[in-house]
This record gives sequence, C-alpha cells and structure tokens, in this order.
Amino acid sequence: MKRVFVVLMLLAFPLAAFAAGGEVYVFNWSEYIDPSVLNQFRKETGIKVRYSTYESNEAMFAKLKILKKSGYDVVFPSTYFVERMRKIGMLMPLDRRLLPNMENLNPQLLNKPYDPGNKYSIPYMWGSSAIGVNAKYIRPNSITSWNDLWNPAYKGKVLLMDDVRDVFAMSLRSLGYSGNDTNPEHIKAAYLKLLKLKPNVKVFNSDSPKQPFLNNEVFIGQIWGGEVYQASQENPNIVYIYPKEGATFWVDSMVIPTSVRNVKNAHAFINFMLRPDIAKKNCEYVGYATANRKAQAMLDPKARNNKAVYPDLEDLNRGEFQSDVGDAIIVYEKYWEMLKTH
Repeated sequence: MKRVFVVLMLLAFPLAAFAAGGEVYVFNWSEYIDPSVLNQFRKETGIKVRYSTYESNEAMFAKLKILKKSGYDVVFPSTYFVERMRKIGMLMPLDRRLLPNMENLNPQLLNKPYDPGNKYSIPYMWGSSAIGVNAKYIRPNSITSWNDLWNPAYKGKVLLMDDVRDVFAMSLRSLGYSGNDTNPEHIKAAYLKLLKLKPNVKVFNSDSPKQPFLNNEVFIGQIWGGEVYQASQENPNIVYIYPKEGATFWVDSMVIPTSVRNVKNAHAFINFMLRPDIAKKNCEYVGYATANRKAQAMLDPKARNNKAVYPDLEDLNRGEFQSDVGDAIIVYEKYWEMLKTH
C-alpha cells in the first residue's frame, strides 16, 4: 500500500522530485519530531535520515558557521536566527515548485519581517511566552499585565525564562518599548527594572519551566504557552494569561543551509513534514502549536481550541514576533550577565 501511495504522490506532484534513495542530513532541537515520522519518511521515499540534535540556537549557529560544504540539509532555527542567517548568506532560497504542501500552512504565520515572502524558511512549530499562574494561589483575573510580576506579594515565587531575549522583551514591553528594541538606553532601562524584580525571582528555567509550577516552587511567571498546556494536563490550576502589553511570539522554521549536501532530498523532507497527517503527528508528540492549518483542524478539539497553544487573533496582533537585533545583542548579553550575577 505504501508503494502505491508514493506512486500516486509522484503523479499528483511531479515537481516534488522525490529522490529514489540517498540520504538527508537533519539538524533539529532535542525531542522535536516524532521518531516514527523519520521511519515513515524512509519507507515512503527510500531516503535515509541522518538525524542530529542541538540544545540552543547559538550552538546550532556556531556549528553551521564552520561548515562550508557537506553540512546539514535541513535545520530548524528560531525566528531571529532565520533573519541573522539569511542576512549573512547562510541560507539557500527555497524552490516553491518542490514544496506543494506549503498550501497547508497558516497564512497568519507567513511573510513576517524576519523572512519576507518566506523565501528562505518554512514555519514548523510556533508559540508564545506570556504569564503562567497557579490559580490555587493567585486569582487569574487579577493578572493583566507584565507589571504584575513586580508585585512584592510574589517575593520568591516568580519564574523567568532562562533566555536573554525573552526576559528582556518582557521588561521592554512593560516599559512601553518593542521587545526587539536596539536602543542601548532602553535596554539599560529594562535591565534596571529587572534588577527590581530579582527579589521576586525564584528561578530562571528554560529547560522545563513547567516543572517549578508543578512542584509548587513558583506561583506565577513568564513561561511558554506549550509548557502551560502540558502542565495543565497534570494540574488544571495552572493557566495562561496574555498580558495587555502583548506576548512574545516565536516560530521555529525549516531552512536549507548553503552547506547543503542534497538539495532535492532537503525539499522532499520539508514537503513531507508539511503533510497534514505528518504535521499532526509531530504536533501531538511535541506539544507545541503546529504552523500547519490543516493539521490543526485534525487535532482533538481540546488541544485545537486551547488558547495557551493557539491564541486568538486579538492576542496574536497585540503581541510581537522576535526579530534579529544585530549588534545590539552585545548590549543585551552584557546586561544579562550582570542581571544573572547580581
């Protein structure tokens, strides 16, 4: 049956040019794809997946910088790293003729400033960082703003992400600035305000920020929506709130580096990942929002309609997608180090 399916796919999409055999080298975040998808891809296309993982955008970027050829075919950088890599010529333009399944994507996630026209990147998973609250200890309707984290009543009970851009974006937006601000004085103001928040901060955690909530170590904090969704399965008291100043949104995308080994196999893999049934599998395995509109429609209604994972249009428009801040990242990192060691 699977052989017949592949033939039908080739007839339906002759421009997809799936290679007969060969390999595709994929570099992705840890635990960010259903392992069965890799096996299914090999069975349907004959292409073997050579799969490696990384723990941060910085680690991925550093490795790709030294690979001039015979590198990876598909990589999954986050929003502002797509922009950075695009600007310095590390990404190959995509061939839309080989990606007919792009039609399945959510148009609200396309044509963003970090990659106008999506010439270099295809959205994979996406999400936000906003405010998590344990309703057992704090009334959710009493929390409306990032500024609520500074309430002295929450001394030692606040969680912050262990991420310079996420934390500073939160502080900048609480001051009325963009989370992508490059003005050194504004970044300094955000740092000084964060210093005042330090007595409230119990922990910085980006590895598994839901865990301090589940352990009752923290009652409120900055957290990814997908983490709240996962935590709420175990403790329904943990809820997600979009602040009035707006959440920070991110997208992890599929790109083809210029050090690609096999361009056609890279496109074949991306197009396969864009199939609704495959995107649904990955979404259910990972727990974050799929960028695939048709896959989202196939999800269980409880997941599909969960606002922590899929914000409504008002919350989406009020928020801001991360973008590259260029050389200003040096200023961010300086104050981040000072904040963490203060």
